[in-house]
Amino acid sequence: MTDHAIAAPPAERSLASYIYDPKFRGLFFQALTLVITVLVGWWIFDNTTENLARSNTASGYQFLRGRAGFDIGQSLIPYTSDSTYGRAIFVGFLNTLLVASVGIVTATIIGFVIGIGRLSRNWLIARLCTVYVEVFRNIPVLLVIFFFYKGVLGALPQVRDSLELPFSMFLNNRGLAFPRPIWGDSAILIPIALVVAVIAALVIARWAKARQAATGKPFHTVWVAIGLIVGLPLFAFVLAGMPLTFDYPIAGRFNLTGGSVIAPEFVALYLALAFYTASFIAEIFRAGIKGVPKGQTEAASALGLQPSTTTRLVVMPQAMRIIIPPLTSQYLNLTKNSSLGIAIGFPELVATGGTTMNQTGQAIEVVSIWLAVYLSISIVTSIFMNWFNAKMALVER
Repeated sequence: MTDHAIAAPPAERSLASYIYDPKFRGLFFQALTLVITVLVGWWIFDNTTENLARSNTASGYQFLRGRAGFDIGQSLIPYTSDSTYGRAIFVGFLNTLLVASVGIVTATIIGFVIGIGRLSRNWLIARLCTVYVEVFRNIPVLLVIFFFYKGVLGALPQVRDSLELPFSMFLNNRGLAFPRPIWGDSAILIPIALVVAVIAALVIARWAKARQAATGKPFHTVWVAIGLIVGLPLFAFVLAGMPLTFDYPIAGRFNLTGGSVIAPEFVALYLALAFYTASFIAEIFRAGIKGVPKGQTEAASALGLQPSTTTRLVVMPQAMRIIIPPLTSQYLNLTKNSSLGIAIGFPELVATGGTTMNQTGQAIEVVSIWLAVYLSISIVTSIFMNWFNAKMALVER
């Protein structure tokens, strides 16, 4: 009997080839997953719509135009109880961005210092940095927030017994009162000068990098950048006639009048997030530096480079390839952990949105705003850090 006579029919052979084809199986399961996801999403939407109709609850985002009717303790933009719900949520969004941005900067600086300290040859410095990391890293962040709010700031004196600090500042359990700057009309020249200075510093840094790559001669751009960023706005300030006055806080018998106040809720949340996240960032910096082969440091020493120069020009550029990806995750964690400010009454996004939800009953809409805002912040942060990671990557010749 010939091989042609015992061969499988063409139809059966074709079906078997489809079943055992990895590409076909991949497409089939992807399509099946998509169909299941659409069906589940439709079931959730239909069930939600039916429940809203049964409870006579209006849907949509028209409630954002309604009068909020509640006050917010800290606001970066003008806000009163007569403002809309949309403005109240926007105030919470700005407060979230504020505490996240200053927290990220502070946590990065502290984490870098502690990470370097753990690698120090000084026994005491290395052990102190280790204790810092182990303490903060193994305590829930919410407890750290309560510690700063109740244990540190809560122990400050009452308003009538405020601590008088230099430069007309007062510290008490209601926050830090300081002189409020009042800018004149010609002060617009100062931010313009700052933008020009930043652009000029970037241009000089690019030129210095190209010059060093071509000739090997370094150009110290740090001091030039500092001189531009500080000196040019200062020159514009003098040129504009020093358009700055201050509204100083005045201590009364029961309260302070005038000036501006940094609320203790903001300070507690800011310090807690910064110190807590810095313990993780310190380990990231330590791991990145330890990940650079020891031969790189030895080669730099053999060339006569100073330890500080070796760290800045040899170790850190290579360590950043290891540091940046996990550092991005810590930045995202700090931003999302800012939602815990609701536990101490800080008016961030979740707090203002929660008050709005309680008054309007628009739970689905408010939660969708939360999801959209945090997702957008995370995506923007990830895009920027990925771009920065690509710029820091070592390019082989």
